[in-house]
Amino acid sequence: MRSTRTSAAPRRGRRSVLAATGLVAALALTATACDGSADSASDKPDATTSQAGDGGGKVQIPAELAGKLKEHGIDADRWKDGGWKDWDKDKWLSDAKDFVNPVIEGLWKPDRMQSAKEADKTVTTKDASAGQGVSDPDPAPVRAQAEKTPYHRNAAPVGKVFFDSPDGPAVCSGTVVKDVNHPGKSNLVWTAGHCVHAGGNGGWYRNITFVPAYNDYGKSEAELTNANPTEIAPYGNWWADWASTSNQWIQGGSETGGEGAAYDYAVLHVKPERGSKSLEETVGAALDVDFSAPSAAEARKMGAWGYPAAPPYNGLKMFKCVDIPGRFSLSPTLPTMHRIGCSMTGGSSGGGWFRVRNGKSVLVSNTSIGPADNTWLAGPQLGRDAETLYQNMSKTYGGR
Repeated sequence: MRSTRTSAAPRRGRRSVLAATGLVAALALTATACDGSADSASDKPDATTSQAGDGGGKVQIPAELAGKLKEHGIDADRWKDGGWKDWDKDKWLSDAKDFVNPVIEGLWKPDRMQSAKEADKTVTTKDASAGQGVSDPDPAPVRAQAEKTPYHRNAAPVGKVFFDSPDGPAVCSGTVVKDVNHPGKSNLVWTAGHCVHAGGNGGWYRNITFVPAYNDYGKSEAELTNANPTEIAPYGNWWADWASTSNQWIQGGSETGGEGAAYDYAVLHVKPERGSKSLEETVGAALDVDFSAPSAAEARKMGAWGYPAAPPYNGLKMFKCVDIPGRFSLSPTLPTMHRIGCSMTGGSSGGGWFRVRNGKSVLVSNTSIGPADNTWLAGPQLGRDAETLYQNMSKTYGGR
């Protein structure tokens, strides 16, 4: 989550506890395509092995990805052996066509996952107040509630997105979404743009991986000391073989959100380290995406799910917030964003926002920015631009 420092402003009144509870009950994020058991499915991917290999255990970078690295003067073998750690700004791949993310077997082990930090930034009061007159009053704080365990039975599509940045391992949240062109076999994950690309002054992050139902039983750090890898990643690690984010984020996104904040969304196409089933088949659930960009009044209530990692949270457990949304804008010239009261911190970035439409839970936004005092979250409205990005990803990479 990108944080903003804001001056005091009137708050909207507190919401009915009963109303919020009702939405949580209606937001059925449970597995639907299988029994949802993370304990008995023998065909689920292993959390520590990779499908890529030459039969002797040595990981091979696909020729297509190796070729793309070579175009930029990067040796494929050196890349998988640690060369990806070289963040030379002159070679930091940044354009949409430059994304490369070859599988590096064994990189995201449980201890490395736990070491990943939230990508939390701060903007000035001036930036945050530029949209006053467009933004609604600050929402009343809503304390995040821990999701029930096991997560694969209560919030099956939700997981964590891990990636490497120049500052080290980092973490966001993400959601399995349906692929309209490949029903029942989606490999698509929705997250935030700043979880995959640094914006105008940087490039694509590296080693981007999605872990659905991370820490499925919500165990503490002490309990996870000697945990089996499948307790951390019950459905294995899913590497992004392609990522798409908005041109507005690539060109205008910054460490403080910038002009790209209202377009801070991304879609990943992922593949398992081991196995052949799709992500949707493996997890047993995926959500439709609502691109109608409903107004705050039309949306009524929204719920945000994610894995907050900045204090007082530690990134190990899934939390959720439910509230009636208001409008938020960083500038009168930018589209307004959705905003809800929520105490989740950095690490919840990219986590899906859901609302009930026609009796079904649908993804309507994702966590993008919030204030330094962690009292609310804001996320982009998903309209025509977001739908075009999603459709291009589905048609070009879906079904692979």
